[in-house]
This record gives sequence, C-alpha cells and structure tokens, in this order.
Amino acid sequence: MTHDRVELVIFDCDGVLVDSERIYCRVDRDVFARVGAEFTEQEMAELFVGSSHDALTALVEQRAGRSLPVDWHEPFRHLYEEALDAELTVVEGVTDVLDALDVPFCLASNGSHASIRRNLTRTGLLDRFEGRIFSARDVARGKPAPDLFLHAAATMGVPPERCAVVEDSAYGVRAARAAGMRAFGYSGGLTHADRLEGERTVVFEDMRRLPGLLFI
Repeated sequence: MTHDRVELVIFDCDGVLVDSERIYCRVDRDVFARVGAEFTEQEMAELFVGSSHDALTALVEQRAGRSLPVDWHEPFRHLYEEALDAELTVVEGVTDVLDALDVPFCLASNGSHASIRRNLTRTGLLDRFEGRIFSARDVARGKPAPDLFLHAAATMGVPPERCAVVEDSAYGVRAARAAGMRAFGYSGGLTHADRLEGERTVVFEDMRRLPGLLFI
C-alpha cells in the first residue's frame, strides 16, 4: 500500500510531547470529586484524555447532576500549576524524534495557547515550536472535529493528505481521520492501543520508533 509522502508532522502536546496526562488525570479526579463528580481511574483515562474543556465540563456536570459556573475551574488552577511545575517532563524519546525529522512539524492541541506555552517552556521545547503552535481556541470546534488539524495544515501550506498526526487519545486520532490525514497513535501513555486503532492509523508504543514509521 502506498501513501502520499509526509510533508508535515502535526504533534499533539499533552501526552505526546510532554508527559502531562497522568498529572492532569490525577489532579482532575480530585477536583471533580470536590464539585460532586466521582470518576474511576479507568473512566478518567477513557473519557478525559485529549478532550476539550467544554466536553470535560459537560461530563462533570452530568456526573455531578448540576450545572457549573463558567469559571468553575479557576479556583483549582493552582493545583495543576503546582503539580506541573514539580513533575512535568518531556515524553521519553521526543527530543530524539524532533532531531531526526527532516520535514516541517508543528503542534495542534485542544489546550489553550497559554497552557501549551507554559508546558513547552517547563520542558524546554518552546523554541522548537515557536510560531507553529495551534490551539482549539483558534477554530470553531476542537478535537474530535477535524477543524484544528485542517487549520494547522492550511496555515503551514500542506495538503491534508500529506500530513501525519501524532496523537495519544481516541479523540485525536478520530480528528486526524476526519481531516483526511494519516494518524500515528502513541500508546505509551494512558490510552490503550485498542482505543487508538482504526483506518489510516499506525499504533506504536515507543516514541523513538516514530521517524521510521512516518516514511514507510
């Protein structure tokens, strides 16, 4: 089977470039419980990894059985920042991958520009992505809609069929497929491989394998 040559690699941020999903899920679970929404660890991984803030809020409201104010998350923000400051690291193998790529790459995340930049700064990756950072806040719909990936590709001047997306969530690989892009599902984090598998998707567990997989 032949593919269009990859001319742009689009990386998700959390769980792909920076090892933040475990931190977020741990703090999220505590925060959600404080507002009356209890979730198991398995539910956290399946429901929230890669989700948008709006989708997250809707699930918490449903479980809590009540509406939450628009700024419900603000009083807890310091809990995330303190944990990330203390614990955040680069996903193992990522710097090797970025050094090995001989095509342009960018970042497209459901997170806000502010949170993306903070996490890239914490891990020393900001300079590698400066000027090529795309947030769901830039488009009408975040992942699993294709809008964000299509916006990133258009801005970078590369047709969707020549883009490869590196994701660690079911929402992300769905968005990549919907955008007509090849998806590479990283299963070395919280999401089980079987939730990433599907059409036009390569699932892999060791980030260092990525450059070899991109150009098969």
